[in-house]
Amino acid sequence: MESSKVKKINYLYLIGYIIVPIVICAICFEASYLFFPEGIMAVVLLMGPSILSFVWWVFGGKFIYNSKRKELEKKLDEDGFKRMQTFYGTGNMVSVDSENCKIAILFFWNPFESYILPTSRISKVWTDDGKSGAGFMAGSSRVSFLFIIDEIKVRVNTFTSNQRWRMDSDYILEGISKADMMVEVLEKAKSMAK
Repeated sequence: MESSKVKKINYLYLIGYIIVPIVICAICFEASYLFFPEGIMAVVLLMGPSILSFVWWVFGGKFIYNSKRKELEKKLDEDGFKRMQTFYGTGNMVSVDSENCKIAILFFWNPFESYILPTSRISKVWTDDGKSGAGFMAGSSRVSFLFIIDEIKVRVNTFTSNQRWRMDSDYILEGISKADMMVEVLEKAKSMAK
């Protein structure tokens, strides 16, 4: 784990997650067309895989990610990793052990590979308030903290919305506060590692 290079996306998992249900649906649709053009079996072959695919796409990835996250947290606790600060983003988890200068990372699209790395591998950390526009039109729909580790940029959202909020909105200010706190924790752990 400590020597491996960070990969945010496992492309085989991503393709399998999306394509396998589509292929199963196509096979069932073809079987229904060829062998069961009418009747209950046709309905089962047409509706069953479609419903299961929908359930898989909505809940399957979250279930896998959450179970791997709990597994990682248990392993961290067993290995003596002191989780001083842990942040759960929508697509990743970042946990920092400032005392031992380590960072643990898990990505939604690469749930089977977690990373426990020395913070000395972090080259840059910053907050992105997502501000766009000028004057009274200034606003944001996403606030995040970012860091570069092994030349890979990792973005962890502290606030996201499907609408744009003013920069003095409580949502934006809280997101900035969380991001600044995580930047401070990461900077401290990074400086202690040197």
